[in-house]
Amino acid sequence: MPDNTLKPEKHIENPLQMPVKFLIIRFSSIGDIVLTSPVIRCLKQQVDGAEISFLTKEQFVPLLKANPYIDRIYVYKDPVGTIRMLKKEEFHYVIDLQNNLRSAWIKSRLAAIPFSFKKLNFEKWLFVNFKKNIMPNIHVVDRYIDTLSLFDVINDGKGLDFFIPPEDEVSISDLPQPFHNGYILFAIGGIHTTKRLPAEKICNICRELNLPVILSGNRNDALTGETVAASCGKLILNTCGKYNINQSASLVRQADVVITHDSGLMHVAAAFKKKVISVWGNTVPDFGMYPYHPHLDSAVFEVGGLKCRPCSKLGYRKCPKKHFRCMNDQDTGEIARYARKLYTRG
Repeated sequence: MPDNTLKPEKHIENPLQMPVKFLIIRFSSIGDIVLTSPVIRCLKQQVDGAEISFLTKEQFVPLLKANPYIDRIYVYKDPVGTIRMLKKEEFHYVIDLQNNLRSAWIKSRLAAIPFSFKKLNFEKWLFVNFKKNIMPNIHVVDRYIDTLSLFDVINDGKGLDFFIPPEDEVSISDLPQPFHNGYILFAIGGIHTTKRLPAEKICNICRELNLPVILSGNRNDALTGETVAASCGKLILNTCGKYNINQSASLVRQADVVITHDSGLMHVAAAFKKKVISVWGNTVPDFGMYPYHPHLDSAVFEVGGLKCRPCSKLGYRKCPKKHFRCMNDQDTGEIARYARKLYTRG
């Protein structure tokens, strides 16, 4: 893993304190946007006069609205209207952390100097299709920050940020009594099925834990949450689909331990330096998206020796090989034992 040792801060001199207008582009998703937070902070703190604007999709605005380092948030809707809106700002620089056809089109229409994140699509394709791993041993956060090298912006070593609006803070006293004195949060969601443990595997972990566990996810995970809660007793609280992303982040921040798939909440947990147990299915940490600066006691659980893994850089609705061994072969007892050890350690 890369060396993220704290280094002296550099600053771009701007003696007249003229605004330097940056537009950062990242349309989605939760985890990817959380991973841009060091770029936002380092630009704001290390470039004198930096004004930071962020362009994203409407559903991801809540992730950014409380970030004190962002001056303006723009919502991508239709291409023509978006360009018309952005041209009025007369940006000096565009930092494209999406780097797809849509963001390329936006850059081509703005009179600003563009900088683009290298996505390493070929390297990922080679890994997925031929299992030849030539991925650099560097986290995507550090690759994001490399995009700013011309500005002498460096990684400040402070990890990820996540800011929760006061109105979205969840009070522990509002939860059922068993959760007032600590709990494990289990983020059971994930956009793709092949990134998620089957419900029976989640049940096995919860039963062996025999500790207060809050299940977190969106409304698509609600049925799985209900199934697990119904079979595992009063120590399980299903919050899937009942809280927005910032409220879920509040529950993550107050958890003692977080068990999570390769998902957005994994990165939220890392932002709060939680003890993170990440469980990996068809994707692999070698893609450079593992938890960034979590608590030192964190752990990665993945099934090694599978010739079919990784089968995708994203995921599928069902296992292409039909056996789903990357999740079905996970040692749920060991996951539970490790989580209990972290929980009792305090």
